[in-house]
Amino acid sequence: MIALFRHNLPGVAAHLADMRELALNRRFQGLLAWDSFFHLKPDDQRPMFPRFQAHAEPGAALMFSSGTAEGEAIGDLHGDRLYHGSLDPDEYRHLLNVAGFTVVAHIVEDPDCDRRTIWLAQQRA
Repeated sequence: MIALFRHNLPGVAAHLADMRELALNRRFQGLLAWDSFFHLKPDDQRPMFPRFQAHAEPGAALMFSSGTAEGEAIGDLHGDRLYHGSLDPDEYRHLLNVAGFTVVAHIVEDPDCDRRTIWLAQQRA
Protein backbone atom coordinates (compact mmCIF):
# COMPACT_ATOMS: atom_id res chain seq x y z
CA MET A 1 0.00 0.00 0.00
CA ILE A 2 2.92 2.35 0.68
CA ALA A 3 4.24 1.71 -2.83
CA LEU A 4 0.81 2.49 -4.29
CA PHE A 5 0.59 5.67 -2.18
CA ARG A 6 4.04 6.80 -3.34
CA HIS A 7 3.16 6.02 -6.95
CA ASN A 8 -0.06 8.03 -6.76
CA LEU A 9 1.34 10.88 -4.65
CA PRO A 10 5.04 11.22 -5.48
CA GLY A 11 6.92 13.55 -3.17
CA VAL A 12 4.34 13.33 -0.36
CA ALA A 13 5.74 11.91 2.88
CA ALA A 14 4.54 8.42 3.80
CA HIS A 15 5.26 6.75 7.13
CA LEU A 16 4.96 3.04 7.78
CA ALA A 17 4.39 2.47 11.49
CA ASP A 18 2.15 0.82 14.04
CA MET A 19 -0.54 3.44 14.68
CA ARG A 20 -0.61 2.44 18.35
CA GLU A 21 2.94 3.79 18.68
CA LEU A 22 2.80 6.70 16.25
CA ALA A 23 4.52 9.81 17.59
CA LEU A 24 5.43 12.20 14.76
CA ASN A 25 5.88 15.20 17.08
CA ARG A 26 3.82 17.39 14.79
CA ARG A 27 0.19 18.29 14.31
CA PHE A 28 -2.03 18.09 11.25
CA GLN A 29 -5.17 19.80 9.98
CA GLY A 30 -6.76 16.43 9.32
CA LEU A 31 -6.40 12.83 10.49
CA LEU A 32 -7.77 9.85 8.62
CA ALA A 33 -8.07 6.33 10.07
CA TRP A 34 -10.22 4.86 7.31
CA ASP A 35 -10.51 1.06 7.09
CA SER A 36 -7.62 0.76 9.54
CA PHE A 37 -8.63 1.77 13.06
CA PHE A 38 -11.25 -0.98 13.37
CA HIS A 39 -8.58 -3.64 12.82
CA LEU A 40 -7.32 -2.86 16.33
CA LYS A 41 -8.77 -4.74 19.29
CA PRO A 42 -11.06 -2.61 21.45
CA ASP A 43 -8.44 -2.40 24.22
CA ASP A 44 -6.00 -1.00 21.65
CA GLN A 45 -8.54 1.47 20.24
CA ARG A 46 -9.19 3.28 23.53
CA PRO A 47 -5.67 4.72 23.94
CA MET A 48 -5.69 5.92 20.32
CA PHE A 49 -7.84 8.95 21.13
CA PRO A 50 -5.10 10.78 23.08
CA ARG A 51 -2.74 9.85 20.21
CA PHE A 52 -5.18 11.41 17.73
CA GLN A 53 -5.35 14.49 19.96
CA ALA A 54 -1.54 14.74 20.07
CA HIS A 55 -1.45 14.88 16.26
CA ALA A 56 -4.40 17.27 15.73
CA GLU A 57 -4.16 21.03 15.33
CA PRO A 58 -7.00 23.06 16.84
CA GLY A 59 -9.93 22.72 14.47
CA ALA A 60 -8.50 19.58 12.81
CA ALA A 61 -10.85 17.02 11.34
CA LEU A 62 -10.67 13.37 12.41
CA MET A 63 -12.39 10.81 10.23
CA PHE A 64 -12.51 7.09 10.95
CA SER A 65 -14.63 4.04 10.26
CA SER A 66 -15.89 1.64 12.91
CA GLY A 67 -18.31 -1.19 13.47
CA THR A 68 -21.95 -0.53 14.20
CA ALA A 69 -21.85 -1.80 17.79
CA GLU A 70 -19.41 -3.12 20.40
CA GLY A 71 -17.95 -6.45 19.39
CA GLU A 72 -15.42 -8.39 17.39
CA ALA A 73 -15.76 -10.22 14.08
CA ILE A 74 -13.58 -12.04 11.59
CA GLY A 75 -14.12 -11.10 7.97
CA ASP A 76 -12.54 -12.15 4.72
CA LEU A 77 -10.46 -10.13 2.28
CA HIS A 78 -9.47 -11.99 -0.88
CA GLY A 79 -9.36 -15.27 1.03
CA ASP A 80 -7.45 -13.92 4.04
CA ARG A 81 -9.04 -13.77 7.48
CA LEU A 82 -9.35 -10.18 8.68
CA TYR A 83 -10.04 -9.06 12.26
CA HIS A 84 -12.54 -6.27 13.02
CA GLY A 85 -13.19 -4.76 16.44
CA SER A 86 -15.50 -2.00 17.56
CA LEU A 87 -16.51 -0.12 20.65
CA ASP A 88 -20.04 0.95 21.45
CA PRO A 89 -20.97 4.25 19.73
CA ASP A 90 -21.56 5.91 23.12
CA GLU A 91 -18.02 4.96 24.17
CA TYR A 92 -16.59 6.43 20.95
CA ARG A 93 -18.48 9.65 21.69
CA HIS A 94 -17.12 9.72 25.24
CA LEU A 95 -13.51 9.04 24.16
CA LEU A 96 -13.72 11.69 21.44
CA ASN A 97 -15.07 14.23 23.93
CA VAL A 98 -12.37 13.49 26.52
CA ALA A 99 -9.72 13.90 23.78
CA GLY A 100 -11.12 17.32 22.85
CA PHE A 101 -13.09 16.33 19.75
CA THR A 102 -16.68 17.23 18.92
CA VAL A 103 -18.64 14.73 16.83
CA VAL A 104 -19.75 16.43 13.62
CA ALA A 105 -21.30 13.39 11.97
CA HIS A 106 -21.83 9.69 12.69
CA ILE A 107 -23.49 7.67 9.95
CA VAL A 108 -24.22 3.99 10.50
CA GLU A 109 -23.76 1.84 7.41
CA ASP A 110 -23.61 4.84 5.07
CA PRO A 111 -24.86 3.76 1.64
CA ASP A 112 -22.60 6.39 0.01
CA CYS A 113 -19.52 4.79 1.65
CA ASP A 114 -20.10 1.15 0.74
CA ARG A 115 -22.12 0.69 3.97
CA ARG A 116 -19.26 1.68 6.25
CA THR A 117 -20.05 3.22 9.60
CA ILE A 118 -18.25 6.54 9.60
CA TRP A 119 -17.32 9.20 12.12
CA LEU A 120 -16.31 12.78 11.51
CA ALA A 121 -15.09 14.78 14.49
CA GLN A 122 -13.37 18.12 14.93
CA GLN A 123 -10.71 19.05 17.46
CA ARG A 124 -11.94 21.87 19.62
CA ALA A 125 -9.92 25.08 19.51
